[in-house]
Amino acid sequence: MKKYLLLVLVIFSSDVFAQSGAKIEFKDKDNTIDYGTVNKEDDNGLRAFVFTNTGDAPLIIKDAKSTCGCTVPSFPKEPIAPGQSGKIEVKYNMNTGPIRKTITIETNAINYDEGRVALKIKGEVIVKPVVNLLEKKSNSPMMQ
Repeated sequence: MKKYLLLVLVIFSSDVFAQSGAKIEFKDKDNTIDYGTVNKEDDNGLRAFVFTNTGDAPLIIKDAKSTCGCTVPSFPKEPIAPGQSGKIEVKYNMNTGPIRKTITIETNAINYDEGRVALKIKGEVIVKPVVNLLEKKSNSPMMQ
């Protein structure tokens, strides 16, 4: 009898303490998008963080801020219903050099401390090398 009472108590307490609310889960591993090595001329710098509301209440994204003006985030203004997906788009201005930026998302999600989620982008932007056809011809074995 004591075992059954204990089992009922454990089941009841897990239901009482289960958190309910919006939860945000991102598709990208570690909430990071890797641009890789990209050519400045061939890439517009636009990427999207896809997420799903895995909670049982509407997910509200209150704000999105970048660590600098070279990265501009945009986010859905309407609530995301439970089970639905959305995306946060990030536009990087493609300055030549390494990319290491953080975008902070403020939400009502209960699975992140104070609803704040750090999203990261990384990679490297290079300028496409210019091939000089005259140099190429002068170095050919036939010209020597």
